[in-house]
Amino acid sequence: MLAAVKNTALFLFMLITACGNSAAVTYKNPVIDKNPDPVRTGINTGADRHWLYLPLIRGKNVGIVTNQTGIITQYDTVREPDSDKITLAPRSMHLVDFLVEKKINIQKIYAPEHGFRGTADAGELVTDGKDTKTGVPIVSIYGSNKKPSVEQLAGIDIMVFDIQDIGARFYTYISSLHYVMEACAEQHIPIIVLDRPNPNGSIIDGPTLEKENSSFIGMHEIPVLHGMTIAEYAQMINGEQWLKDGVQCELIVIPCSYYKRNMFYSLPVKPSPNIPNDQAVNLYASLCFFEGTNVSVGRGTNKQFQVYGSPYLPDEGFNFTPRPNEGAKEPPQMGRMCFGKDLSEIRRIKRLELKWLIDAYDETPDKLKFFIPFFTKLAGTKKLQEQIEAGESESDIRKSWQPGIIAFRALREKYLIYGE
Repeated sequence: MLAAVKNTALFLFMLITACGNSAAVTYKNPVIDKNPDPVRTGINTGADRHWLYLPLIRGKNVGIVTNQTGIITQYDTVREPDSDKITLAPRSMHLVDFLVEKKINIQKIYAPEHGFRGTADAGELVTDGKDTKTGVPIVSIYGSNKKPSVEQLAGIDIMVFDIQDIGARFYTYISSLHYVMEACAEQHIPIIVLDRPNPNGSIIDGPTLEKENSSFIGMHEIPVLHGMTIAEYAQMINGEQWLKDGVQCELIVIPCSYYKRNMFYSLPVKPSPNIPNDQAVNLYASLCFFEGTNVSVGRGTNKQFQVYGSPYLPDEGFNFTPRPNEGAKEPPQMGRMCFGKDLSEIRRIKRLELKWLIDAYDETPDKLKFFIPFFTKLAGTKKLQEQIEAGESESDIRKSWQPGIIAFRALREKYLIYGE
């Protein structure tokens, strides 16, 4: 079995070398059940499957795009006390630390929104620096420098991308992926995407972005919830030639093993400062629309994206007051008592929910102050705000999304690694 794994990695290396810069290269793990991974039988992320990518980067100058979510699980052999029995003990560590331990020549870390350690506010300037633990230079790819420059990529032979996504169009890590792929394509640098499960599984829902409303919080004409892993999404970006001037990068995907799209997947670390737990991950896409209104989603509390409220909503027994905290130095409605709903204990939702947004709009006395211009960027269309203001029912609004969702499903199908 181990020989088969090594042969697979060697084949992939030969394939990349043979293709040069002429075409996009995608590796899909063949029939995983016939080639089970060594040691572990639970879900293995792409980063966990180091035997597949270490041969591709050893001896090269490596760049890595990652943040605090780049966790890898390793297994140490442990002899039980007073016994000859050997067991395997799991050990979690950061991918960067693992690669340094394996003597991989990491030249630079490229940090997305929230920074390498994931502590910066949403939208906060992330600056260049140096990782205090490893000494590796850090290059910010957020703020005014969303796309790595030619100078910032100088000397890089191959790029590794390992960031946990949560399956929402406006979660900016997929926009960072786009720009990294584009920069690598232009400089003929291969990019390895280490895949991770989508914790929102196969949910495809919400309005489809209209091209004129594209921005860093929504670059592509897709629904709000896309139901793809980040590596599948990378394949779509490449295959649909969404990069500037239609360029394609040399793309290598190291997929997860033992993963099915409908599996529940609990994130080992929070993917950003204001997504603290599985409930927030599940509610994020639905509650994020409030970021384009005068309603707080709990930034500045310990229940971010699990509550919503504003000073203008009626007092029905639940309230909170946002205060500065990690990831929210100046939260919306800071210091003001907000009335609304606590959703932290509700059952897991399986679609993008509109009812809370519609209810909050209906219950806000001064409706002219409810929406702010940012709402159109989040929705990807002006139509959603117009529908809510016109009093359309949730059912009718959802029906208007269906043509875009149907078209996207057809497009998405050819890039899936794990089936439906």
